[in-house]
Amino acid sequence: MPQTSSTKKNVANQSDSGGSTSPPQPSQRTQFQKPAEDLAKISTRRIRDVEICVPIVYGTIAFWLGRKASESQSHKWTVYVRGATNEDLGIVIRRAVFQLHPSFNNPTRVVDSPPFELSECGWGEFEIAISLFFHNDVCEKQLDLYHQLKLYPEDDSGPPSTKRPVVVESYNEIVLTDPLVGFFARVQNHPAVIVPRLPAGFELPPIPVEDNDDRKTRNTKDHPLSQWFMNFSEADELLKLAAARQQVQAHIVKLRRQLSVMDSLPQPMNPASGF
Repeated sequence: MPQTSSTKKNVANQSDSGGSTSPPQPSQRTQFQKPAEDLAKISTRRIRDVEICVPIVYGTIAFWLGRKASESQSHKWTVYVRGATNEDLGIVIRRAVFQLHPSFNNPTRVVDSPPFELSECGWGEFEIAISLFFHNDVCEKQLDLYHQLKLYPEDDSGPPSTKRPVVVESYNEIVLTDPLVGFFARVQNHPAVIVPRLPAGFELPPIPVEDNDDRKTRNTKDHPLSQWFMNFSEADELLKLAAARQQVQAHIVKLRRQLSVMDSLPQPMNPASGF
């Protein structure tokens, strides 16, 4: 899904404060833009009681390289952080740092542009620490995540295959409260970000439109591993919630029937009190 940005323009009639001028022709329109200083002040204000949500998925995909592979290089795997629907996260995240096992050369790997991922070969499973750093107008704090690399399937799904990878993913939501006006304006139409509606009459500052070629270089929709990615779309989540709700309702009906049967049973007589 392409990224779009909307730019609002202020239009007014121009007049000099030093004297009277003839009114402009009806067909003429003079465009004014707010000074850069004013736009900077507006962009650094916060929108109170507003939350921006960024759904992300982080995980690993591991391929067995077959019987001809060396014992120390038995698998090729990729660790990554992606948008829940494979959208570009570079609008929010500026850097991802992956901390690998100390046995790897240069175990601290830094990725400064999307897609935020790296690939390696090895034979062992271990925990990977992932640190996400955001753009200056997003958040000053980093987000630390931890993921267990899996090379072998946990269930007995038959003999190992070079065509069927082991995929382990986790879903998370980055919630940004009281965002800056400039950040809100920058991401309001981006498909990787969920933004609420602003109050009527609230105007955002104009922002530059991103170049289409630059946008294509960061597009992760056509990722070569996307066929193996798990689906974390809102539709699937809603279906799961609906199914869970139905199970709860069925359980409530069952309990009500049991209570009704118990209420219909004859109650035991209280023993007579002795004197």
